[in-house]
Amino acid sequence: MPAVGGPLVYSGRARPCDRTSGAAPDMNRHTLTVAVVGATGVVGRTMIQILNEREFPVGGLRLLASGRSAGRTVSIDGRTLEIGEAVPDAFEGVDIALFSAGADVSMELAPAAVARGATVIDNSSAWRMDPTVPLVVSQVNANDLEGHPGIIANPNCSTMQLAPVLMALRDAVGLERVVVDTYQSVSGTGADAIAELEGQIRAHAAGQAPVANVYPHPIAFNALPEIDVFLPNGYTKEEWKVVTENRKILHLPDLRISCTAVRIPVFVSHSEAVHVETREPITPERARELFAAVPGVVVQDDPAAHGYPLATEAAGRDEIFVGRVRRDVSIADDRGLAFWVVSDNLRKGAATNAIELAEVLRERGWVASAAARGARPFAAFQAAAATEAPEATA
Repeated sequence: MPAVGGPLVYSGRARPCDRTSGAAPDMNRHTLTVAVVGATGVVGRTMIQILNEREFPVGGLRLLASGRSAGRTVSIDGRTLEIGEAVPDAFEGVDIALFSAGADVSMELAPAAVARGATVIDNSSAWRMDPTVPLVVSQVNANDLEGHPGIIANPNCSTMQLAPVLMALRDAVGLERVVVDTYQSVSGTGADAIAELEGQIRAHAAGQAPVANVYPHPIAFNALPEIDVFLPNGYTKEEWKVVTENRKILHLPDLRISCTAVRIPVFVSHSEAVHVETREPITPERARELFAAVPGVVVQDDPAAHGYPLATEAAGRDEIFVGRVRRDVSIADDRGLAFWVVSDNLRKGAATNAIELAEVLRERGWVASAAARGARPFAAFQAAAATEAPEATA
């Protein structure tokens, strides 16, 4: 059978940040059987890589994908493993199942995995706004994991890098309003989008017309203010995820937050321009201190030396980078901040956070569901009516 080809889309070995949850390096002590669903995709392959990098105690690893990919092989740390088909019986004996195969697959197979005793950490949008399912960023609301029903939702990549810095402000000076514009890389769409950008760049260099199949317009040398489908309220579904997910994660169901999401011709890492109105005054100097104190957040803010977060430098790393911190002069009484946030959307924006959540489950004895442990089930903070996602337009 053919092997799953190609390295990850960034070069060189990733440089992970210090572990925030300290997974034990002894691979033979308290090991777990782990399944990766969507193992041939960009995020799935990154999950496998990070399990290895962080020395997660994997006693058995099952790589699962669609029937089209079943039988292919992948090389991991000198071993060759065969891809199995993602079907309900494949989860027998699995402790933790990492899903990154899309919402439809998660809706169908996550309950089947739970019924067979596995705990699912799902990277799709399928379960994020379910009030019984915790939606967790490892540095922000890990305690929400205790009451999980067997399914845990991994946030959207744009939400993931924003929530930790908003948490720092929430805890220190309170949040009144947030406006964020995202500039998102094509790897957030998947391997086909990466290939399309590469092909359009080559076509441009050859003087040929670019061909757009993945996006409605060519992405090379362009910026597309359309990520996911449009909703009746004028937002895209991606933008609405940023609104609703941050409210749930931060336990601020009435937070005033707005987003514009833009796809740009960058291979890896999402960037965000953020404007925050706080309840109490805050200086940029104090904000930098607060941001730097959050595990996994790095402040890069030296404008005189052209020092600020860059997508190319964030790629392959697990940290969230913050810079360009300054007063928002449109807000009175020193209650406004503007800043720039960048993170690798494949790693912290997806795979790394999922493995960090698995580490927390193991360390705190929460791998089994709340019902199996006799723990109080999770219930999301009461959400305002405005958090209900409108139906997508046709």
